[in-house]
Amino acid sequence: MNTTTTPPAVARYLRAADADDAQACADCFTPDGTVLDEGHTYRGRAEILAWRTALAGRWTYTSTVTGVAEPGADGEYRLGVHLVGDFPGGEADLRFGFTLRGDLISALRIV
Repeated sequence: MNTTTTPPAVARYLRAADADDAQACADCFTPDGTVLDEGHTYRGRAEILAWRTALAGRWTYTSTVTGVAEPGADGEYRLGVHLVGDFPGGEADLRFGFTLRGDLISALRIV
Protein backbone atom coordinates (compact mmCIF):
# COMPACT_ATOMS: atom_id res chain seq x y z
CA MET A 1 0.00 0.00 0.00
CA ASN A 2 1.08 3.57 -0.53
CA THR A 3 1.54 6.11 2.20
CA THR A 4 -1.06 8.86 2.30
CA THR A 5 -2.70 11.20 4.79
CA THR A 6 -5.38 9.61 6.96
CA PRO A 7 -8.70 11.49 6.67
CA PRO A 8 -9.83 13.08 9.97
CA ALA A 9 -12.92 10.83 10.27
CA VAL A 10 -10.77 7.71 9.95
CA ALA A 11 -8.21 9.04 12.43
CA ARG A 12 -11.02 9.78 14.94
CA TYR A 13 -12.42 6.28 14.51
CA LEU A 14 -9.00 4.64 15.02
CA ARG A 15 -8.35 6.69 18.18
CA ALA A 16 -11.79 5.82 19.57
CA ALA A 17 -11.32 2.13 18.74
CA ASP A 18 -7.90 2.05 20.42
CA ALA A 19 -9.46 3.65 23.51
CA ASP A 20 -12.36 1.11 23.49
CA ASP A 21 -14.76 4.08 23.35
CA ALA A 22 -17.76 2.50 21.62
CA GLN A 23 -19.83 5.70 21.67
CA ALA A 24 -17.04 7.75 20.10
CA CYS A 25 -16.66 5.05 17.41
CA ALA A 26 -20.38 5.17 16.61
CA ASP A 27 -20.29 8.97 16.51
CA CYS A 28 -17.76 8.81 13.66
CA PHE A 29 -20.48 7.42 11.36
CA THR A 30 -23.31 9.02 9.43
CA PRO A 31 -26.74 8.28 10.96
CA ASP A 32 -27.29 5.63 8.25
CA GLY A 33 -23.72 4.33 8.33
CA THR A 34 -22.91 0.65 7.94
CA VAL A 35 -20.22 -1.74 9.15
CA LEU A 36 -19.48 -5.12 7.59
CA ASP A 37 -17.43 -7.29 9.97
CA GLU A 38 -17.13 -11.08 10.19
CA GLY A 39 -19.95 -11.51 7.68
CA HIS A 40 -22.43 -9.37 9.63
CA THR A 41 -23.74 -5.96 8.59
CA TYR A 42 -24.54 -3.37 11.26
CA ARG A 43 -26.74 -0.46 10.15
CA GLY A 44 -27.08 2.91 11.85
CA ARG A 45 -25.32 4.32 14.87
CA ALA A 46 -27.31 2.24 17.40
CA GLU A 47 -26.24 -1.06 15.80
CA ILE A 48 -22.68 0.20 15.34
CA LEU A 49 -22.60 1.18 19.03
CA ALA A 50 -23.86 -2.30 20.03
CA TRP A 51 -21.22 -3.93 17.77
CA ARG A 52 -18.36 -1.90 19.27
CA THR A 53 -19.64 -2.45 22.82
CA ALA A 54 -19.72 -6.22 22.23
CA LEU A 55 -16.19 -6.15 20.79
CA ALA A 56 -14.85 -4.39 23.87
CA GLY A 57 -16.12 -7.21 26.06
CA ARG A 58 -14.87 -10.11 23.93
CA TRP A 59 -11.12 -9.62 23.59
CA THR A 60 -8.27 -7.31 24.37
CA TYR A 61 -5.89 -6.46 21.56
CA THR A 62 -3.51 -3.89 20.18
CA SER A 63 -3.69 -2.66 16.60
CA THR A 64 -1.03 -1.27 14.31
CA VAL A 65 -1.73 0.35 10.96
CA THR A 66 0.55 -1.41 8.49
CA GLY A 67 -0.41 0.34 5.29
CA VAL A 68 -2.53 3.10 3.84
CA ALA A 69 -3.81 3.54 0.29
CA GLU A 70 -5.45 6.40 -1.55
CA PRO A 71 -9.12 5.82 -2.33
CA GLY A 72 -9.71 3.70 -5.41
CA ALA A 73 -12.27 4.29 -8.14
CA ASP A 74 -14.95 3.10 -5.70
CA GLY A 75 -14.00 5.90 -3.27
CA GLU A 76 -13.01 3.45 -0.54
CA TYR A 77 -10.08 4.52 1.65
CA ARG A 78 -8.09 1.40 2.61
CA LEU A 79 -5.94 0.57 5.63
CA GLY A 80 -3.98 -2.54 6.51
CA VAL A 81 -4.19 -3.29 10.25
CA HIS A 82 -2.24 -5.86 12.29
CA LEU A 83 -3.93 -7.06 15.50
CA VAL A 84 -2.30 -8.89 18.41
CA GLY A 85 -4.44 -10.05 21.32
CA ASP A 86 -6.20 -12.77 23.26
CA PHE A 87 -8.61 -13.74 20.46
CA PRO A 88 -8.36 -17.16 18.72
CA GLY A 89 -5.09 -17.33 16.80
CA GLY A 90 -3.60 -14.37 18.70
CA GLU A 91 -2.69 -12.36 15.58
CA ALA A 92 -4.55 -11.20 12.50
CA ASP A 93 -3.93 -8.99 9.49
CA LEU A 94 -7.08 -7.18 8.38
CA ARG A 95 -8.01 -4.72 5.68
CA PHE A 96 -10.30 -1.85 6.64
CA GLY A 97 -12.17 -0.10 3.84
CA PHE A 98 -13.72 3.25 4.75
CA THR A 99 -16.22 5.15 2.61
CA LEU A 100 -16.63 8.77 3.67
CA ARG A 101 -19.47 11.24 3.35
CA GLY A 102 -18.34 14.70 4.33
CA ASP A 103 -16.45 14.47 7.61
CA LEU A 104 -18.12 11.19 8.69
CA ILE A 105 -17.79 7.52 7.79
CA SER A 106 -20.71 6.17 5.75
CA ALA A 107 -19.39 2.61 5.50
CA LEU A 108 -16.66 0.46 7.03
CA ARG A 109 -15.79 -2.91 5.55
CA ILE A 110 -13.44 -5.16 7.55
CA VAL A 111 -11.95 -8.20 5.78
